[in-house]
Amino acid sequence: MARKKGRDISGWIIVDKPAGVTSTAVVGKVRWALDAKKAGHAGTLDPAATGVLAIALGEATKTVPYITDAMKCYRFQVRLGAATNTDDAEGEVIATRDTRPADAEIAAALTAFEGDIMQVPPQFSAVKVEGERAYDLAREGEVMDLAARPLFVESLTLIARPDADTVELEMVCGKGGYVRSIARDLGEKLGCLGHVLWLRREWSGPFEAGEGLSLEDIDRMARTPELEVCIKPLEMGLADLPEVRATAEGAVRLRHGNPGMVIGSAEYGSEVWASFDGQPVAVGRLMGSELHPSRVFNL
Repeated sequence: MARKKGRDISGWIIVDKPAGVTSTAVVGKVRWALDAKKAGHAGTLDPAATGVLAIALGEATKTVPYITDAMKCYRFQVRLGAATNTDDAEGEVIATRDTRPADAEIAAALTAFEGDIMQVPPQFSAVKVEGERAYDLAREGEVMDLAARPLFVESLTLIARPDADTVELEMVCGKGGYVRSIARDLGEKLGCLGHVLWLRREWSGPFEAGEGLSLEDIDRMARTPELEVCIKPLEMGLADLPEVRATAEGAVRLRHGNPGMVIGSAEYGSEVWASFDGQPVAVGRLMGSELHPSRVFNL
């Protein structure tokens, strides 16, 4: 089998994604710019959305689930008075209402969307329906009865009211949330309808949009050491897990996928990551003084 082209580079590149480009296209650009053998992203942003897109390189792709599971913060504007078929400004208006709620009504309504909630994904979403993507079926005019999914919302805050038709919100939530569904459901609860005007992911786990590279930055630094300096360490993807230190013998065993001795304290059976000489070695379950690995890093 032919060897996959590219260099073995591991770590994270943080991109501040602009509107109008897919998350997959950003991954492709980063991979090309670094001539990296392997790359992937931790959490899709819709093409119209902006903000932090964390690109995992090489062995860091093994830590993607931990960033996908991490808390995230979204800033977004909702246009009141109209519903669209996509629940954002990209779609066609399918209904309008003249009523406009007061700020106090909006603030009061937001509390219903905090905590553990159930949320129905937008018709135009990547949810699979009998093996097909919902957005493909929606484009063909099919209306689906999508199942509600659980979402934990830590906070949903009214940030600004630029005008009667527009409200700006900030949401901190767990994985699997659809901001478009929040806008749709809030509009329905307020009796005025609503859809997302714009959406920005401010941070995702340990990564912030403010520290992200622009696509112009990546083009300018492509194939140069300057871009490599921007690579953040693999272990940043493990920020939510406790760290333990492997013994020299334990590190050898862990690298071969076997349980190994570690030093450090964490709850019995908890998921932790082990380092040796400052390098991540493995992720796994801590059983007493032994780590039973589930993912091993080949650095």
